[in-house]
Amino acid sequence: MDSAFSSPVPAGRVVRQRAAYRTALVALATTATAIAALMAPVHTASALDGRYQDANGDLVADRPEDAAQWRDPTTLVFAFSPAEDPAVFADVWKGFLAHLADVTGKRVQYFAVQSNASEIEAMRAGRLHVAAFATGAVPLAVNCAGFVPFAMMTANDGRFGYRMQIITRNDSPLQHVADVKGKRLAFTSESSNSGYKAPAAVLEKQFGLRQGQDYQAVFSGKHDNSILGVVHRDYDAAAVASGIARRMAGRGVVQLDSIRVLYESDPFPTPAYGYAHDLKPELAQAIEKAFFTFDWEGSALQREFGASEPPQQRFVPISYLTQWQIVRDVDAAMGQSTTCR
Repeated sequence: MDSAFSSPVPAGRVVRQRAAYRTALVALATTATAIAALMAPVHTASALDGRYQDANGDLVADRPEDAAQWRDPTTLVFAFSPAEDPAVFADVWKGFLAHLADVTGKRVQYFAVQSNASEIEAMRAGRLHVAAFATGAVPLAVNCAGFVPFAMMTANDGRFGYRMQIITRNDSPLQHVADVKGKRLAFTSESSNSGYKAPAAVLEKQFGLRQGQDYQAVFSGKHDNSILGVVHRDYDAAAVASGIARRMAGRGVVQLDSIRVLYESDPFPTPAYGYAHDLKPELAQAIEKAFFTFDWEGSALQREFGASEPPQQRFVPISYLTQWQIVRDVDAAMGQSTTCR
């Protein structure tokens, strides 16, 4: 993980960043332990689709041994996780994609995907080369599309992660999670960690509330849809990722004082950034370099993601094997299949 701190910063700050990074990792491990205690048994190793190989045991697809199978596209296609309206983020990512083009020497195209499923299918089919996958979609992307995650966003001081929240309107009569019984609760999609898998598990195991029996579950498709649905009284409550409402408020879409949090989890890792497993090695290395050398200062990424809590202010390397253990645990406990079709 030392390469996470390769940018030129004072030595004292590096030490503090490393300490904060280790503290955040401990927090994620604590979350995994707490969820595992709620949901047993758990089997955490997810299997790659038969088309991929994993000789080093890192649970991620290896690059093909035959160089004839390596791809070197003239245009790189990039997609951002469709947790919110993808059209909003075309301008947010414009500056970074220009940097990616400069570093790789490739043309770069932004692809506005509409769902986790379509994003996974695009990479599996070879139409998508570089992407951010939502936290809960990462295991499926790794197993079924040959996604190689290598980075995520953190604060400058090393803090990272988001929390699963169950929210309601500020003037709602709901005061506790138990009050969701008999109400209309919005999830996002079945592949979402904070938008479905984690909250559904917590509601059943911790509060005894079963989907379809104790509350009515609806699927909004995206976190911003769920938040707006709560604000506009379409849903009594919703399960969402923390930070999204704050970013929406920064764009003037919602007012933070219009919603109230009924439940908040310990931290989960944020979306993972990576590339298709079969890209030419030199291209893959150039893509990583573009992420880790991007200058956030004054950028649209800084304005958008700096509004999160903790703020997301730079890219650092990650380990799918260790940092997505908690997400694989939730998948296993929920009986989520990673069978590829």
